[in-house]
Amino acid sequence: MIAAICTFFGAGLLRPAPGTWGSLAAVALAVLAYETGYALLVPAGAALATLAGFWTIPQYLAGHSDSDPSEVVIDEVAGQWLALSFTIIPLWRHDVDSLLFGAWPGWVVPFVLFRLFDIRKPWLVGQADRRGDAAGVMLDDLWAGLFAGLGSVILAGIYHAILQPMIG
Repeated sequence: MIAAICTFFGAGLLRPAPGTWGSLAAVALAVLAYETGYALLVPAGAALATLAGFWTIPQYLAGHSDSDPSEVVIDEVAGQWLALSFTIIPLWRHDVDSLLFGAWPGWVVPFVLFRLFDIRKPWLVGQADRRGDAAGVMLDDLWAGLFAGLGSVILAGIYHAILQPMIG
């Protein structure tokens, strides 16, 4: 069960780029939750994935020489759901019908920003990653998720307050 959680039920075993596959699985489940009327499962899932990651990753790493094996993607799932929460909650509160078609930037932008922060590892993301321990495995993706979520909100604000009125 520890391996199933850490690999997010096998998503981390997909190649190439298991972190991207883990993030895509998180996005797909978030969009499905939103489309079926369960948008608040996304922030709840972020919290649950965070707790599950902090609980399972140390146990999983105990049997590995690598301090951050690529198949461990529960950290990407937690971070991606955190990033998506920044757009999904406001869209849900404004009764936006469809995240998939009507408000697609609400999942595309957090996905792209999260992957950029997770891969490039700027500032606090990189500091957490350099810890080299189980907590660092989780923390770098949570920082990436926070920054991606905030970046998504800033970009949405720029679009809605400045660009959209100029376009018409």
